[in-house]
Amino acid sequence: MAESSATRPRLPRLQPSNKVPTVVGTLVALIGLLDLATGIIPKLRHSKVHTLAGYLPGTVTSIALAASIIIGILLLMLAHGLKRRKRRAWRTAVVLLPASLVIDALHHRGGIGHVILTVVLLVVLLTHRSEFSALSDPRTRWRALFNFVVLTMVSFGIGLVIVSSHPRDEIGNPGIIARVETVFYGLFGFGGPVHYSSDRVGDIVGYSLGGLGFLILFTTVYLVLRPEHPTAVLNAEDERRIRELLAKHGRRDSLGHFALRRDKSVIFSPTGKAAISYRVISGVMLASGDPIGDVEAWPGAIERFMEEARAHAWIPAVVGCSETGGEVWTRETGLDALELGDEAIVETAGFSLSGRAMRNVRQMVKRVERNGYTCRMRRVSELTDEEKARIRSAAADWRGTDTERGFSMALGRFGDPEDGDCVVVTAHKTEENDPSPHGDLKAVLHFVPWGKDGISLELMRRDRSADAGMNEMLIVHALQNAQELGITRVSLNFAMFRSALARGERIGAGPVLRFWRGLLVFLSRWFQIESLYKFNAKFQPVWEPRFMVFPNNRNLPRIGFAVMQAEAFITLELPARVRRWIPGLSSEPRSHQCAHAEDDGQVAAVGGRAA
Repeated sequence: MAESSATRPRLPRLQPSNKVPTVVGTLVALIGLLDLATGIIPKLRHSKVHTLAGYLPGTVTSIALAASIIIGILLLMLAHGLKRRKRRAWRTAVVLLPASLVIDALHHRGGIGHVILTVVLLVVLLTHRSEFSALSDPRTRWRALFNFVVLTMVSFGIGLVIVSSHPRDEIGNPGIIARVETVFYGLFGFGGPVHYSSDRVGDIVGYSLGGLGFLILFTTVYLVLRPEHPTAVLNAEDERRIRELLAKHGRRDSLGHFALRRDKSVIFSPTGKAAISYRVISGVMLASGDPIGDVEAWPGAIERFMEEARAHAWIPAVVGCSETGGEVWTRETGLDALELGDEAIVETAGFSLSGRAMRNVRQMVKRVERNGYTCRMRRVSELTDEEKARIRSAAADWRGTDTERGFSMALGRFGDPEDGDCVVVTAHKTEENDPSPHGDLKAVLHFVPWGKDGISLELMRRDRSADAGMNEMLIVHALQNAQELGITRVSLNFAMFRSALARGERIGAGPVLRFWRGLLVFLSRWFQIESLYKFNAKFQPVWEPRFMVFPNNRNLPRIGFAVMQAEAFITLELPARVRRWIPGLSSEPRSHQCAHAEDDGQVAAVGGRAA
């Protein structure tokens, strides 16, 4: 029996989150800064109150000062996790704050205010422990490398400050090279060329640098040895279930087939009649397109999605959903929606090259055909293994960047045996003394199924030495021959902010619209926003709006950053040319993605098949 939104209870609208985690995270960062500052800067190490420091050996107080620097760094690292309500961050903070108090007693550094702030914060953490229940994020061992590089850079900078913060006690006048050498040796626990007249100062510097080195080693080893929790895995059983849903309901959304990317996870509704695919990136639980399956079962899948987001304190967001999908998401969850742009859809029965509006495309296609180019349109299942390998190799060689781009509107593979219903259109030209390693293959389009009678553009690549107009010829060939394969609808590229560009260039557009259009045109120098819209408009498509769904405006920068990472416009992984030289990392990364539109020097970057 299908789930009905009329009979099942409505999900409560999002309530404002408790401010305790945010306040606690901010205060922990403040205490961390105080610990760090008073451990580094000698002038801050004073007190008008009687302390135990006068009764303790100098070595103990030197170790205490070094420990305060380490604890300060750790508290700064924990602050973000506490703001996100992470349980593990809470446990660590409950241990470190009392340690900070003990160190303060051993060598009073920050005054009574530091003690009061720490005690109050510890009490708040204990009394509001239920607020910190979020589970850990997905993780891989790349985190260890990232931690090592960043923490080493930070520790080196702090070390230079520590070495240079005792000018009155320095012997001689050491230069910057000597200071750098002292920091480098100190991180390994050895002395350097900078010496001090006071043994106590020398101990403080030595213990502090050694502590920083130990912190780098300990945290890196911990991150390397802890179990991996993959960011996204679409296993064989989940893929089978999604394919069954697409077979029944795939006609509803042109982006449905992209849920089969294998670097995504999936959540099913309680009845199994609907599913949502997603990835977690930078603390954002990012879904793409509409839920898959029966519309009546969407609310159940959305409820599961929101529960998972709350359990991990992830920010829920959806990119590239349709108007219907946006309405369901906002109605069921209280999330907000923002129009991102429009998807270009062409009905093949009504497509024609005749008429003045198609004159430019018609002339371009005729010119390319006169130069000896021909096209072929086939199902991927009709290709031989040799042809699949050649197309796959050519597409990789013609890619303009080291990183494959795509997430919401890219499949991330070509020629998989399970994707036999995909459609490929290729351009060929036989030339004498052709140096190309791909023979007569000059360009390729790859489409994924959109129900039984539609296809959706996934990949568009061409040989950079081929004639201009190659992509136009391929698309025209696909539209003119689609009905032979039973295809009546073709989804082309996605154009970001198309309506703003279109309205802003009309006569009578107001100053706000003109300014917004001018800004988009300026950004098109890097992201090709305007040129992609104009390329799509050549084929006289029907424009279907696509939306982003998000909790509130303050989350938009973080969600935007996550989307840019998902689409690979921002990459935090090592470049492919570096990765292939590192043992164990030379294979393709888990999130292998196929890029899309790269027109004649125009269509690329934003859009393609990326939101």
